[in-house]
Amino acid sequence: MTCAPAPLAFDGRAFEGLPERMMPLDELRKLLLAKSTSVAVRDAVWRELVIRARRDGPAWVVAAVGMAMPGLRRTGGLLASGWHGDTADLDAELIVGFVERLRTVDIDVPRVCGRLIDAGLRSARKVREAYSDTELIKVDSAGSRLPMLPFDHPDLVLARAVAVAVIDPEEANLIGATRLGHATLAQAAAELGIDPALAGSWRRRAERRLADAIHAGELDFVTIQPRRKRGRSAPVGSLLGPRNGDGVVLGTQQQPLVGKTSVRSRAAVGAPGSRVRPA
Repeated sequence: MTCAPAPLAFDGRAFEGLPERMMPLDELRKLLLAKSTSVAVRDAVWRELVIRARRDGPAWVVAAVGMAMPGLRRTGGLLASGWHGDTADLDAELIVGFVERLRTVDIDVPRVCGRLIDAGLRSARKVREAYSDTELIKVDSAGSRLPMLPFDHPDLVLARAVAVAVIDPEEANLIGATRLGHATLAQAAAELGIDPALAGSWRRRAERRLADAIHAGELDFVTIQPRRKRGRSAPVGSLLGPRNGDGVVLGTQQQPLVGKTSVRSRAAVGAPGSRVRPA
């Protein structure tokens, strides 16, 4: 798709932040992976890729898979952890789920590529779970077992949701402070500089998205890598951000996600970067 005599090319002139010329797809993928490229630009490019895959045939379907390969490869590695079968089976189902979702994914909703990869993940998980069922050992006596993944602390569930842009750090901070901490909604709203009713509406929408993501399995294989500090081990809870005095700030140690906050800012739902401290 990127080699002569007829490589596919993408016109970047219609997209702010991209070079104003035709680009080969391997160059386009590097630009989309760059930290300097905003989430809005990535989503805009992926909307166009999905349209071309639907309209222009198999070549652009393969191109879309190739453009998403870094994320697909990472997801495939997570699926292969603890898997004793042929990883090619999981990889194949991952691609099948991705391609099938290309036909129906809503391109007007953010995280176009992320939701395509999530569809592939769900497809591959079904195969893995079906295989696991055949490996069960039946016994006569009852006993306890570990719950199904994920079975983390609620703070880590929020952190994983932030990592995949289901909610943003401010929304996670609001939920954590008022649901898991001791801050009232009025106190949280005052810290954010918004009306309590607006903070309640903001929290309600974020919790709805969070519940939908958990139910769909979008957080099951998300990992959070803590930053290592030299000379000392990271304390418990370091995945969720720094602690300043008696104020707790919830966030993740991953690269901050730009785009969601700007969308919410246009809707006048609070200032980005605010911190909520429990009473």
